[in-house]
Amino acid sequence: MSHGLVTAAYIIAAVLFILTLAGLSKQETAKYGNWFGIAGMAIALVATIASPSVGGVIYILIAMAVGAAIGARLALKVEMTEMPELVAVLHSFVGLAAVLVGFNSFIELLPAETPTQLVLSLSGSADEIMATVKAAVDALGQETAHNGHLTGAMLNIHLVEIFLGVFIGAVTFTGSIVAFGKLRGLISSKPLSLPHKHKLNLVAVVLSVLLMIYFVKVGGSTLALLLMTVIALAFGWHLVASIGGADMPVVVSMLNSYSGWAAAAAGFMLSNDLLIVTGALVGSSGAILSYIMCKAMNRSFISVIAGGFGTDGVSSSSSEEVGEYREMSPEDVAELLKASSSVIITPGYGMAVAQAQYPVAEITQQLRAKGIKVRFGIHPVAGRLPGHMNVLLAEAKVPYDIVLEMDEINEDFSDTDTVLVIGANDTVNPAAMEDPGSPIAGMPVLEVWKAQNVVVFKRSMNTGYAGVQNPLFFKENSHMCFGDAKATVEKILKAL
Repeated sequence: MSHGLVTAAYIIAAVLFILTLAGLSKQETAKYGNWFGIAGMAIALVATIASPSVGGVIYILIAMAVGAAIGARLALKVEMTEMPELVAVLHSFVGLAAVLVGFNSFIELLPAETPTQLVLSLSGSADEIMATVKAAVDALGQETAHNGHLTGAMLNIHLVEIFLGVFIGAVTFTGSIVAFGKLRGLISSKPLSLPHKHKLNLVAVVLSVLLMIYFVKVGGSTLALLLMTVIALAFGWHLVASIGGADMPVVVSMLNSYSGWAAAAAGFMLSNDLLIVTGALVGSSGAILSYIMCKAMNRSFISVIAGGFGTDGVSSSSSEEVGEYREMSPEDVAELLKASSSVIITPGYGMAVAQAQYPVAEITQQLRAKGIKVRFGIHPVAGRLPGHMNVLLAEAKVPYDIVLEMDEINEDFSDTDTVLVIGANDTVNPAAMEDPGSPIAGMPVLEVWKAQNVVVFKRSMNTGYAGVQNPLFFKENSHMCFGDAKATVEKILKAL
């Protein structure tokens, strides 16, 4: 395939990726958006492999086959509740790829007989190998790229591309690993609070900038690149570890943006226009989504980037119960629903864990058949991933037109007879509006307590993911319905 055809294919793929984002912006067109993305990626892969500048096609095809097999296995195995962890892991792959591309691009700039390349092609006896390694270590700090095929301003620009690509990729890699650990429960969801943590982040950034200046000034230094990589790996780990579990949806979105910029940086290093465009699309859309979610959680976008946001204050809320709760059986909930004229259902991560979306959809059909107005209220950060609840409800065939965002439905709670809170906690917590000392103070929430009756579905009285007690459970118009969400909803359905 000629370079002209490759360029044309890249343009078509880029347009399809833009149509993908447009399609995914609405539930009704999301399926078409996915197909546009699949078609765009297929065209991009074929055009790249068929490019005259690409060699070793057999190895590429073998790698693609292995990757496709792993991807197909994960797609069939991973539950919807595990999707946030999968997304975090995939982000880490993008970051690691950017790091590897960066180091490879730097090695290509080096003269033929540099210590780095000697180490990469070690051979001979043990004594010869040790002598080579010793020589490489001794010369590591002086190893530069000034003898490469690029010179002057072009070399400086490429060195900046390499440095930034490795930095962003390393931060994305370790940050995504920590996010995966927190979402998976392998790492505590509590924010890490090291002494002077913001100063540590600032020092890491300043050192990286100084290393970049030195890296460019000397025409490329292996030692500077390695030192920065270690700093960036630690910086990415600390950045995400300092953020509490309740803010993980924003973190996943933020890491999505980082992975996009890492891909764009890799595109600059490889002189691949499509990778630059695709990375920019992912990076900018992830940043916009992060900004929207920060507004929904009353967080500062700048503080999100800095890491550890919303964790400096001392909370006046605790995990202790602040009153007496009233319990209601599934049969009583069914009677309450039948006596209502309007019902709003606010789902959360608990519904996803229990996979209760299917009986919830059946209850919705039953109530609507009886002439009862039923709608869903979705908080922007409900679940562990942006749009998590929307996907679950669409999977259960709940009509799109009755699934409303928080801003669209919040004013209607005062005119609602019954609200069913299914597996949600922090997103319906009145402490966000009533307790200035709460860790979630100022966060916009679904104001479910304004309805005449509120029924909360929970396994126990434990706090939510943020570790903050919810005063909603103890309000006079609230009742608790304990048990597995799916089993409880099925009992209500049977009673109906």
